[in-house]
Amino acid sequence: MDFFVFLSEQWLLVGLLVALLYALAVSERFRAGVPVSLHEVTRLINSDGARVLDVRDRSEFIAGHIVDAVHIPHGELSDRLGELAPLKDKMVIVTDKLGQHAGPAGRLLKQKGFQVRRLQGGMSEWSNQNLPLVKGQD
Repeated sequence: MDFFVFLSEQWLLVGLLVALLYALAVSERFRAGVPVSLHEVTRLINSDGARVLDVRDRSEFIAGHIVDAVHIPHGELSDRLGELAPLKDKMVIVTDKLGQHAGPAGRLLKQKGFQVRRLQGGMSEWSNQNLPLVKGQD
C-alpha cells in the first residue's frame, strides 16, 4: 500500500525515472547497430555487398546459416577481430539465434570502426520465414 502512496505523491520523479530508463534502452539498442528487417538484410546483401557475421555456436551454424556468412562464435569475437579486417569497408550484419548476443557483438564492432546492423529476430525469424539456409561447412 505504501508503494502506491509513494507513486501518487512522487509522480513527477517516477515519471522522470521511467523516461530515463526508456532513453537508456533506446540508446543501448542503437549503440549495438541499427536493427534491420529480413527484407532489408536481403536488400543490403544483394545490392550493397553487405556481409553477415553469424555469432552462434558452431553446431547451430552448421545446422543452417545465411549464404556466405562469416562464422565467429560470440565468445571468440574479441580474439578473432583481425579476421574481419577485410570487411571494414562493408556493412556487417550481425546475427545470432534470437538476438541476445548480436547486441554486444555489434557494440564491439562499432567501437572498432565497423558499419554494423543487427538482424531483427535473429536466425530463428529467418528460418521461420522459410528464407534460404546453407547447411554444413564452417
